[in-house]
Amino acid sequence: MPTDTASPAAHATVAATHADNTDVLGTSAQYHWRASATEVDMAMAPPQPQPLRLKAEPQNVVIDLARTAIVVIDMQNDFCAPGGWVDAIGGDYQSDRAPIQPLQKLLPALRSAHVPVIWVNWGNRPDLANMPPNQIHLYKPKGQGIGLGDPLPGSGAPVLQKDSWAAAVVDELAPLPGDIMVDKHRISGFWDTPLDSILRNLGTKSILFAGVNTDQCVLHSLTDANFLGYGCVLLEDCCATSSPAFCTEATIWNVKKCFGFVSDAQRVLNALSERG
Repeated sequence: MPTDTASPAAHATVAATHADNTDVLGTSAQYHWRASATEVDMAMAPPQPQPLRLKAEPQNVVIDLARTAIVVIDMQNDFCAPGGWVDAIGGDYQSDRAPIQPLQKLLPALRSAHVPVIWVNWGNRPDLANMPPNQIHLYKPKGQGIGLGDPLPGSGAPVLQKDSWAAAVVDELAPLPGDIMVDKHRISGFWDTPLDSILRNLGTKSILFAGVNTDQCVLHSLTDANFLGYGCVLLEDCCATSSPAFCTEATIWNVKKCFGFVSDAQRVLNALSERG
């Protein structure tokens, strides 16, 4: 089953951010009820807005840092590391490494601003029990080669299996204890996962999107987020794909036209710096 984890440090970070709620626990601390032996107070005030003016296209946007999360998709060894699945089947894993450097600069700044960092990685069950035949066929279309769950040459790690080296975030972006981890097993990070519940419990209204592949797992996670009512901002330089260039161009065009806004890591960093 898909899982999500958040360490005690994650709980402490959110609780510290909303220190007025002294008797609450959990990543959704700002929305927990206040309880005593005689009364349960469900009229909890939401956190004070923290506006961030961000340069973007097709228009600049103002997001609320207190209601924003960054979702980083599939920045894992199978897609982005030598010896991973993409490398093993002769794909261009180097292209998928492009987001590493901008994310190395952006994520610490977002954490300092108490923006939750959510890693959504492709992690299948070892028995593939929740993978229908069409998904298994998709990644082994001729019935031969290296498909889902098959051992990688060299490491022997099973392809895209949760809790394996193949599904782990690349070393250069190692998650911190306060980050939140979500396993997915479809192109969209929202399909049959707890991602939407986690975001809603955090009080999230806007999502910054990063990861790989721009035109596949990032795009379809972003479109699902849009359909669910979230404000979506694609961070262009924090996304990458090994697909032809026109796939990225079409994705950027469609996001700006239909699904949200497009910005980049430096503009977020600039906005955070200007905000002080």
